Amino acid sequence: MRTGIVVTARSGVEDLAVLAEELGFSSFWVYDTPMVNGDPFVSLGLCAKATSRIRLGVGVTSPALRSAPAAAAALASLNALAPGRIICGIGTGNTARRTLGMLPTTMAELERFTGQLQDLCAGRPTEYRERDRVRDVRFLHVGPYVNTDDPVEFVVAAFGLKAAAIAGRRGAGVISFGLLDPAAWEGFDRARREAAQEAGTPLDVDSYVMTSVHVLGEGEDRHGDASRDAMGHIAMALLTFAADNPAFGDALTDEENAAVQRLLDRRGTTATATDRHHVLYRGYLGRIDPGDRDLVVPSLVDKLGLVGTRDELTSRIASMEEAGIDEIVIQPVVDPEVEMRELAKLVDG
Repeated sequence: MRTGIVVTARSGVEDLAVLAEELGFSSFWVYDTPMVNGDPFVSLGLCAKATSRIRLGVGVTSPALRSAPAAAAALASLNALAPGRIICGIGTGNTARRTLGMLPTTMAELERFTGQLQDLCAGRPTEYRERDRVRDVRFLHVGPYVNTDDPVEFVVAAFGLKAAAIAGRRGAGVISFGLLDPAAWEGFDRARREAAQEAGTPLDVDSYVMTSVHVLGEGEDRHGDASRDAMGHIAMALLTFAADNPAFGDALTDEENAAVQRLLDRRGTTATATDRHHVLYRGYLGRIDPGDRDLVVPSLVDKLGLVGTRDELTSRIASMEEAGIDEIVIQPVVDPEVEMRELAKLVDG
């Protein structure tokens, strides 16, 4: 099983990319959430100049954030700096849109955008639409500006079978956040392969999951503060989504729904307040405040993070690999450099 690193886009991120490359990680990603983090393309440009081998990923951009020509220009420009090392994750903009108080884009728009980026980044023309006006567009300048010769790897962000099928039709990989259930990944793999077969699309692509890892020490509480600090950002992401989308509560346990309500109360907002995004997403995907540890209930630790003894993690990761996951992408949040070094030891040993 390959292992990568994901971080929030910010100044100095290139130093972590250099360390990730030195430690032998397969990939280095940054999130694309404009109202929460810095710009991923600026960060990855710095990483591209500072590294020479590690693959660099955007996790994930969306048609709700950028037009296809603008996104393709950014990707192809990165590909000129780091030829053949660029990965582009594409999603509906679930978080990025909700931080604006808006809803994600549609699956149809996701599929259209994915195809446009694939075409443009490969040097092909594509259809571009604004309202009723439709035109074919293509890069008019290549050479030192952009690289359309070396392939860009595309992956579709999936939490359900519809997105997995889009990946299959487009010949793309799949990436998901916090989804560690092998059965769900087996379903993704089937849906993707069936869609690819129906579309006649070759499918030699990879699957990625973003999560966190905490190796328990002897006698350490599985649901203690260290575990909650290591994976709390993922648990808080799910709780925030549920707070912003009450219908999701049907998929949660009573204890998890109680944590959602405590989150709303603690932030001084409600699930229907039009300005709730101002407080719900503050500090999103960063290290959680110690005062919020109680929100990370045991079931979330068990479902969303890789927490366990070394032997338990080895067994769990093996079952995930068997289900079709090719790479686990870890976000270190407590002390990134220390965590990356410890993770490298776990992978090696």
